[in-house]
Amino acid sequence: MAAADFIAVVPARFGSSRLPGKPLLPIAGEPMVAHVWRRACESQAKRVVVATDDARIRDALAPYGAEVVMTRADHPSGTDRLAEVAEALALCDDALLVNVQGDEPLIPKALINQVALRLAEDAEASMATLAEPISDVETLFNPNVVKVVRSLEGRALYFSRAPIPWDREHFAARPDLLQTDAWLRHIGLYAYRAGFLYAYRDWRPASLEQLEQLEQLRALQHGHAIQVALACEVNPSGVDTAEDLARVRALMESS
Repeated sequence: MAAADFIAVVPARFGSSRLPGKPLLPIAGEPMVAHVWRRACESQAKRVVVATDDARIRDALAPYGAEVVMTRADHPSGTDRLAEVAEALALCDDALLVNVQGDEPLIPKALINQVALRLAEDAEASMATLAEPISDVETLFNPNVVKVVRSLEGRALYFSRAPIPWDREHFAARPDLLQTDAWLRHIGLYAYRAGFLYAYRDWRPASLEQLEQLEQLRALQHGHAIQVALACEVNPSGVDTAEDLARVRALMESS
């Protein structure tokens, strides 16, 4: 795979309604955010920055030599936090940033490289992200799983927590059966152009974003293109719940 020139940013917010202090929860003897930072460092990123609102996270990363940017605590989304990072680093409008979520300690480096390259290849897109096929109905109808519908050019048409697209003919009679491979699960890994981030931070949260609680809908509602590529590798689930944490700990501590 060719390489793109990009900076990886790991947003790590201390507050979490389900897992308070999530970035610092230990996995295999190290804080979760350290694992994510290391994964990002293994990618082709020319620079890796952790963006946090809490000195405890900064201090926990000091022994690793990680570059940390302190950000405000009141950002409504991770994208808004990255806009502050882009400004702090004085990045030019064409600079590419990849948002590597701080609760993804198993994220493959290949996906980080892929999303950056996909944006670099599409000069008209403001963002790029990834998706993977959905093969079971439980996942499709789960509101915690974000679905995406793409155009023929791979651009996002819409993201939703609802089961889109809706199979009008078959779901009424057989809602337990998927007839085609039309359904895609969104993977929350984003690449942005810095100039887009500078514009995004000045927009008020859009109505669709507020309804679905999906920050990428702010970009779509303002008419910006989002390129969506099919992930080149399987993306292991991140850590949202205590059950997720136990599963990831078991995997990483046994390897």
